[in-house]
Amino acid sequence: MTATNQDETGSHGPVPDGAALDIDGFGQLVDGIRTQIGRVIVGQDDLVRTVLASLFVGGHVLLEGVPGLGKTLLLRTLADTLELRFTRVQCTPDLMPADIVGTTVIGATADSGAAGRFEPGPVFSQVLLADEINRASPKTQSALLEAMAEGSVTVGGVTRPLPVPFFVMATQNPIEMEGTYPLPEAQLDRFLTKLLVMLPPTGDLIAILRRTTGVGGSSADAVAGAAQVRAAGALVRSMPIAEHVLRHAVDLIQATHPAMEPAPEPVRRYVAYGASPRGAQALVLLGKAMALLDGRTAVAIDDIRAAVHPCLRHRVVVGYEALAADVDTDQILDALLDAVPAPRPPVRGAGVP
Repeated sequence: MTATNQDETGSHGPVPDGAALDIDGFGQLVDGIRTQIGRVIVGQDDLVRTVLASLFVGGHVLLEGVPGLGKTLLLRTLADTLELRFTRVQCTPDLMPADIVGTTVIGATADSGAAGRFEPGPVFSQVLLADEINRASPKTQSALLEAMAEGSVTVGGVTRPLPVPFFVMATQNPIEMEGTYPLPEAQLDRFLTKLLVMLPPTGDLIAILRRTTGVGGSSADAVAGAAQVRAAGALVRSMPIAEHVLRHAVDLIQATHPAMEPAPEPVRRYVAYGASPRGAQALVLLGKAMALLDGRTAVAIDDIRAAVHPCLRHRVVVGYEALAADVDTDQILDALLDAVPAPRPPVRGAGVP
């Protein structure tokens, strides 16, 4: 079954639920999304690529960067491009869990009685932006845990499923610490990737000024829907991966634990806790998506290694010595990649089928 329907103009129509997506259909889908996002977002190709990869495998994204870099605009544009329901929650210290997941309201019935009625919160969307998530209290942050991990919300003893796809992108400001609550490790582990949003280079910044300081502006058209996102996710997860590639992902995760044999000296010195098995899952899933985004049908060692920083920078917990020495997680991961070299692929005929 083909994945995309085309009219006489070559544009792609909606894909029915359950329709499979092939490699060509996936490439057309990604090209269309990138084209529409590029009409609004200048540059940030690597960021867009990783956000798309995270979306396709059902993961969530934590963006860290100073205000004004287009984080909110990126997610809103992505939702418009994919015709997904978008909601935004501005996280503040007084935000309550019910403001996110919803609450039960008591109302009058036709027979003059009273009955509870559930009023869903903004989490009942397909794309949720939690802006400045580290400004919300830990109690409110924890309200997102079940939603992000299980795809459901329990209120008043009733569990309600969330739409599929359900994609959370949270932002946090790395330099403003007053009035913020650091995200606990359990919350951080629910994000597939943590991405650092940097200042655009000179050329991109000039293009942004030309595009945003004149009359009018560009907008993105819808090129796909939820069914295509689900089909893309199924295709990514069905990709084969060789045993030696899986083993390298395991070696990298084990090397983040200071007590494990493969751990390099910077890990033993600066890391308090290494990545969990969920980190290994993240490496494999993001590696699969990155390979397919590049048009390849098998995951390479380089795909796993390229996923190390976005997948592990928020899962490796550094100790006080790292803070004192001004050593950040990315520097430790650089040392880890140097200490755990890429293995050579197995040679056919040497006991390998």
